[in-house]
Amino acid sequence: MRVRSFFLLLLLLAGEAPSIAQDPILRWGGDAEGGAPFMEANPEDPTKLVGFDVEVAELIALELGRTPRFVQVAFAQLDQSAIRGDFDLGLCGIEDTPARRSMVAASVPYYEFREVLTVRDADKDRFKSLADLRGRSIATLGGTIAYEVLLKAEGEHGITAVSYDDDVHPYSDLLLGRVDAVLLDNVLADRSMRRNSGLFTQPEAVDVGHYVVITAPANVELRDRVDEILRSAMRDGRLEAIFQKWNSWNDDQPGLYARVLAAASDVVAEHPAAARPSRAELTLQYLPSLFEAAFITLALSCLSMALAVSLGITIATGRVYGGNLTRAFLTGYVELMRGTPVLLQLFVIYYGLAAMVRLPAFAAALLGLGLNYAAYESEIYRSALEAVPRGQLEASRILGFSRMQVLRLIRGPQAFRLALAPMTNDFVALLKDSSLVSVLTVVELTKRTQIFAANIGSWVIPGVLCAALYLAMSLPLGHLARRLEMRWRAPSPS
Repeated sequence: MRVRSFFLLLLLLAGEAPSIAQDPILRWGGDAEGGAPFMEANPEDPTKLVGFDVEVAELIALELGRTPRFVQVAFAQLDQSAIRGDFDLGLCGIEDTPARRSMVAASVPYYEFREVLTVRDADKDRFKSLADLRGRSIATLGGTIAYEVLLKAEGEHGITAVSYDDDVHPYSDLLLGRVDAVLLDNVLADRSMRRNSGLFTQPEAVDVGHYVVITAPANVELRDRVDEILRSAMRDGRLEAIFQKWNSWNDDQPGLYARVLAAASDVVAEHPAAARPSRAELTLQYLPSLFEAAFITLALSCLSMALAVSLGITIATGRVYGGNLTRAFLTGYVELMRGTPVLLQLFVIYYGLAAMVRLPAFAAALLGLGLNYAAYESEIYRSALEAVPRGQLEASRILGFSRMQVLRLIRGPQAFRLALAPMTNDFVALLKDSSLVSVLTVVELTKRTQIFAANIGSWVIPGVLCAALYLAMSLPLGHLARRLEMRWRAPSPS
């Protein structure tokens, strides 16, 4: 036993992991936030997952003679995690696309879905196709076939594609009137119809796609074995039984299974097999959108910082000069904003307050970041105000200056000079924290980079470009702040 363990250790140190076929555990990756019918927490035992993808993974593991073990991976990162080897198989409603097949090893399709348009009941006779939605906003998930369809339709039909990170808020925003339609898989559309009243899904398919199982690009042997298992489960009805159990079986599946079983190839491609552009060509195509996203990031950051500075000065002044009640209220505000995550605050402002006020995504992002950073700015300004020597304040009162004159002419200017350096640091931090607003459908620089990386299958080029753009925005600010500090530096005493 010790000899075998020592041998395995030598293999690992040499960079040669044992064959996957020898591993008794089958690690399969997915995103538990996918929800039913893909996967969700078991109501009877929240520590376990249930769903048709869970059962497909268990079916494959059983046929391989291995024990399934779930690995949580964010949906947008499944391809990269497969390439890294974080899991053996990936299942989570993963769509079959030429881009994905160029990055990872993908199985034969095991489920066919239709991209369908969901609108409000009142609009079902007006909006039957993308052409009917000219000049309107259509929501979908980023990095999906539906998103690519909408990007192509932006120029053709003049629509606006709105990208979300989950499939719940597109439909809730549709009900609230923030978007005019949602384009997603019929599986997700059916689920939304059960959750929300007042929606209607058009029967005509905008596009057709398939779900596949993915493995690491080098793990072709396992992928081929998965193909055999899926074909066998199609023949004997086990796959049908799984989808019947989850109310996901429909008339599209028999035709798909017939094509898969009849095909001589392991791949059923519904998309043209044209050569993909090189990464250099894709980078050139994405550069304009990255610059546009960088401008959105900069504009949002500047406006949010202006709001934060204005509110911060007001709060700091109130805490220094206000009465007990004013101080208590402003202190409570500061502790609340500093003690809760900015992401939570963004969700509350955009989604939580939607029943009372329906803020546009950019306005909600601006308000959320501004209110959050105002709390931090106020502490900077308060400490700067209190750092002004008391002797100067007493001298100004003796000279007959009013409280407002002292603040405006003596205390304020000195406090601003003291606060300049930390205020600059906060602005750089705000510039980076602006990436959080992508949860409100604002496509800023980091979100656009994530979409770019998902399409080319690598974070190297997008990551370098994104970092360069952030540095191009933040370094001049730091240089300007240092210049101002040197210019306004208090003269040293003789």
